Amino acid sequence: MSSENSKSPVKTRKHLYSAFIVGGISSVILQPLDLLKTRKQQKRNKNQKYLLKNDIKKSNFLDLWKGTFPSFLRTSIGSALYLTSLNSFRHIIFQFENSREYNKSSTLPKISNMGNLISASIARSSVGFLLMPLTVIKTRFESSLYSYKTLRDAYTDIMKESGVKGFFKGFGSTILRDSPYAGIYLMNYELSKTFLNKYSENSLFINSSSAIVAAIFSSTLTAPFDTIRVRIQLQPRLNKNLLNTFTDIVKNEGVLNLFDGLTLRLIRKSLAAGIAWGVYEELIK
Repeated sequence: MSSENSKSPVKTRKHLYSAFIVGGISSVILQPLDLLKTRKQQKRNKNQKYLLKNDIKKSNFLDLWKGTFPSFLRTSIGSALYLTSLNSFRHIIFQFENSREYNKSSTLPKISNMGNLISASIARSSVGFLLMPLTVIKTRFESSLYSYKTLRDAYTDIMKESGVKGFFKGFGSTILRDSPYAGIYLMNYELSKTFLNKYSENSLFINSSSAIVAAIFSSTLTAPFDTIRVRIQLQPRLNKNLLNTFTDIVKNEGVLNLFDGLTLRLIRKSLAAGIAWGVYEELIK
């Protein structure tokens, strides 16, 4: 930890570019994991068991990248907006708390745990709302329930089925997943960085390792809301709202099914966080 006053705020444009790049790259590389997770979470008949190896066997290699374009748009734009707004919120809190501390591995300001929780939750919720249409389209593209070929196909189908509100299906569960995830993630990320700074001076190692640890912890805690979100966005007529979907899963499938796709989510989230935050922190230096 260092109290270097010489570290000046990075220009907003640099945050935008850096976050867009790392978000886009990680989304393309890890798209197969996201696709398989979505298919694992989609509703099945009582006696129908999802077997990951069967889905992989049935798929052409390139089929595993289905939905890459909407995923790329959502993740790259989302990362750019989220990390840029998060940086702005953190600098406001940084000034308010009159703090002058930085971790050696980072040019980002060090603020209180509560400050991290609040800033990340607000930034993630705001960006999540703006990008809900892309989130719904991305989820449907990845599912085996739809056979969209273009974004226009998805747009037309959703409009025909539910109108504009169809693009915001699952918003409640999305916010209940994303807002706590972002707050818990950022708090643990910063705590891990502070801890690892005592044992290493390699900033890429420190930031990537901290991101992986934080992602695993926060992804596990918020997994049920991710499953509910997927169900609502894929089959809105069967899954009308958060409570209805939660009750249906617990009653008919068991509590453990709220954690469907958790292993795939942990792998994807930890790798995405390690790549995105590790590279992002290097790019903005």
